[in-house]
Amino acid sequence: MNPSPRHPNHRWQRGRRLLAALLLGLGMLPLAGIARATTPAGPPIRIAYVDWSSSVASANLVCAVLRHHLQRQCRLIEADAEGMWRLVADGEADVLLSAWLPDTHAEYLDRYGERLEDLGPNLTGTRIGLVIPATGVGRQTNALGARPRPTLAIDSIPELAAQTAAVDGRIVGIDPGAGIMAAAQRALQVYDLGELRLLEGSEREMTSALATAIAANRPIVVTGWEPHWMFGRWSLRFLDDPEGVFGGQGSIHTLVRAGLAAEEPAVYRFLGQFRWEPASMSQLLVWIEQAGARDPYVQALRWMQTHRRQVADWTR
Repeated sequence: MNPSPRHPNHRWQRGRRLLAALLLGLGMLPLAGIARATTPAGPPIRIAYVDWSSSVASANLVCAVLRHHLQRQCRLIEADAEGMWRLVADGEADVLLSAWLPDTHAEYLDRYGERLEDLGPNLTGTRIGLVIPATGVGRQTNALGARPRPTLAIDSIPELAAQTAAVDGRIVGIDPGAGIMAAAQRALQVYDLGELRLLEGSEREMTSALATAIAANRPIVVTGWEPHWMFGRWSLRFLDDPEGVFGGQGSIHTLVRAGLAAEEPAVYRFLGQFRWEPASMSQLLVWIEQAGARDPYVQALRWMQTHRRQVADWTR
């Protein structure tokens, strides 16, 4: 796997200047701590991640903390969902921060879990499923005070059987290796939705299709999950899943390779203490999206500067 183009070393000087201008414009504290960061020593800490907004955010934030609080270099390695697990299990990466458990990545846990150490959840309160726009576009109320009807006036997944034509016979998904895609395929079988096709693609393609449909007030069904910036941008809702195909509330776990504790005790301690809330992650997700997802590391630095107490708790 090639290092991600988002690796901080590639654009560090430009990113630091941009961050300084941004924070000064917001009236935030000076970047003295960042400016005085010492030259990182030792081999880089290799972080495996997948190109999902939540995984990009956590990987860049942990990389920023490693560099500026533990004086360690880091390397981001992009992979697909299974590849992320395999890299750490094989010792080709040191840590992954995006293990969705107990349901979404259960298959990968069975396959690779014995060769990994689970440091526990770094975020609790995840959810996956099928998502639709909750209201129509335009004014939230009309002249009579009534809210616009959603493009799909349904509440549950089984009701999709009568909406095949309305959604052009498709559910817009993401990359095929994602656990949510396997769950969506099962849902088609469990709820007898054989006339619907699950489209494979990327997260960005999915959110682009969602944006286009909402702007045109057209019905659409997508694979969705929380936390995700799209829930902050649009009014969306999950369809009820009476058979529990998509599982219940879950957590995102930190997993590390064998031997990391002995070889990198300070890094291991930090990774074990890295915890944040969905609202905190959502803030970073929104910042990254608002910046066009061009340089998530810069937004991670911004988040780190505005959450100093929390970062101090992680690195104590």
